[in-house]
Amino acid sequence: MRRLLFSLIGSIVIATSCSSSNPKSQAGPPLPPIGTTSTAPALSSRPATTTTLSPTTVAPNAVPARLVAGTTNNPLSLSVVAKGLKSPVAFTSRHGSRFVYVAEQNTGRVVAFDPLKPDIATMIALDLHGAVSQGNEQGLLGIAFSLDGLRLYIDYTDPVGDSHIDEYSIDRDGRAIATTKRQLLVQKQPFANHNGGQLAVGRDGMLYIAFGDGGLANDPFRNGQNLSSLLGKILRIDPRPNGKSPYSAPADNPFAHQAGARPEIWHWGLRNPWRFSFDRTTNDLWIADVGQNLYEEIDHAAANKSGINFGWNRREGTHDFNGAKRPAGAVDPVLDYAHDNGNCSVTGGAVFRGASVPTLQGIYIFADFCAGNLIGIDARPGLAHPAHADLNLHVDQPTSFGEDNDGNVYVLSRAGTVARIDVRCC
Repeated sequence: MRRLLFSLIGSIVIATSCSSSNPKSQAGPPLPPIGTTSTAPALSSRPATTTTLSPTTVAPNAVPARLVAGTTNNPLSLSVVAKGLKSPVAFTSRHGSRFVYVAEQNTGRVVAFDPLKPDIATMIALDLHGAVSQGNEQGLLGIAFSLDGLRLYIDYTDPVGDSHIDEYSIDRDGRAIATTKRQLLVQKQPFANHNGGQLAVGRDGMLYIAFGDGGLANDPFRNGQNLSSLLGKILRIDPRPNGKSPYSAPADNPFAHQAGARPEIWHWGLRNPWRFSFDRTTNDLWIADVGQNLYEEIDHAAANKSGINFGWNRREGTHDFNGAKRPAGAVDPVLDYAHDNGNCSVTGGAVFRGASVPTLQGIYIFADFCAGNLIGIDARPGLAHPAHADLNLHVDQPTSFGEDNDGNVYVLSRAGTVARIDVRCC
């Protein structure tokens, strides 16, 4: 029996799981118009409360006093910097530009705007209308710029449902030049869900790519634990042409010299990594991996670690899955939580490094798509089970997070808004 998130709330950007014998062409019912998915306000602040998560890990260290102060004595707020967008699902910034860029899932557009001047009309930086599929977990899913800001990378599913990673050159106005399109990678997708889609360029200049396990439910092809498949992985590639190849796998990738393994793989054992990000101070990697039926998880990898197996499909969070045992050497999440208190599907975020909210320095911020409450995790290195706390902010159906060049964190809503996390002024 198919168990999709849209059966619970009427629409979906990301699904917790699917169980079906349908082929991948069965993408589910169409999404309703923007603004009709929920009667709750898109953004709100709430009185200080305890966290809505029910963590299943061992008791963490105490919640940092600065995080508590940031949510009670010095309340946070959400400042809307854009509205009226259509299914925004990815956010990035560009070196040397005051503009931020947002991907619209179903229109295939990349729009750019100045978050300090939200009333100024947005710029269309790229329009892939007609080139992207329209399934609930398909479409334009990821965007990232090269370190110099001269190239844009995009992740999208085509009308057949397969994933594409393409590159465009950027003109002086910040728009993608259509004639410069260069296809880097195409990944066949066996089903219509679990496409991943996040892109990021690391401080090493390499392009990092997240792919889900290929979809359906329970990882029927066991891609998560299969090193010969790119599915269920985070990849690391050098996007520069290499002879006749559009890219290369760096020689220091963990499986670059292992027979039978794909050299592009950086981390593995993932189900549907719905947003990962690098801490711009420590370079640690934070991954939100969507669970199957019971648990959502936040994974962490230190900056000097690669080749980590996060356990799927033999683990769901910190729990053995379908009678399997944790693979040898696999790493459990730093936090997992159950599907209670309205939770259903994790949305990964970013470590706050902006100057605008000092109390949030070094706090990883994420949310759950159904519950909508923003949660902060103490991101100090070396904490096996870091503390977490409710930030007392709510976003209706949060789809993604992102950072501007100053380290401020933004949250995107399925309702069409982009908001910056700020300190309440009055």
